[in-house]
Amino acid sequence: MFTPLPPSAAWSHRDARSGFEVTYFRDDARGVLVEGCATAVEDGVVWAIDYQLRLDGSWHTRSARIVGRYPTGRRSVTVRSDGLGRWQVDGTVAPELDGCLDIDLEASAFTNALPVHRLGLTVGDSADAPAAYVRAADLTMARLPQRYRRITDGAGQRYDYRAPEFDFHATLDYDESGLIVDYPGLATRVA
Repeated sequence: MFTPLPPSAAWSHRDARSGFEVTYFRDDARGVLVEGCATAVEDGVVWAIDYQLRLDGSWHTRSARIVGRYPTGRRSVTVRSDGLGRWQVDGTVAPELDGCLDIDLEASAFTNALPVHRLGLTVGDSADAPAAYVRAADLTMARLPQRYRRITDGAGQRYDYRAPEFDFHATLDYDESGLIVDYPGLATRVA
């Protein structure tokens, strides 16, 4: 469905915040290792988020290590998933995240690639894809209901995306490798 990932990708944040994200990808026998950093100024607050995500061969999130730097100090969170929808946050079982197969970092345009890769939707198909959502401001986590519907075919793909909790609806454009090219109001791919 998608071509192999490039060695790296970058996005410029826009509208909601001013900043940048750079991500590196490495395939191995266990799946995909993703390492990235997002920096931004949002509502007058400067933050930087470093992350390392481990995805299995089916693009289920298996672990994440996230470190945030803020004017008030540093925070970190370690997340583990069994790949079947059961999660631990800093070693504590998190039943409120049961059923989530993806992590979604508010700081990252990349993480909207996870459900698209994992679901393999055909044109016209849609699916719910609740995610373990990590807020940029403080690294707290919550369940985020989301829905994706594939609306075009071809080298670049478009998806109708909805996150009802934020009353957010947009058409997301992806490239041939399944990475976001345009995320209206949030980010544009620059490399």
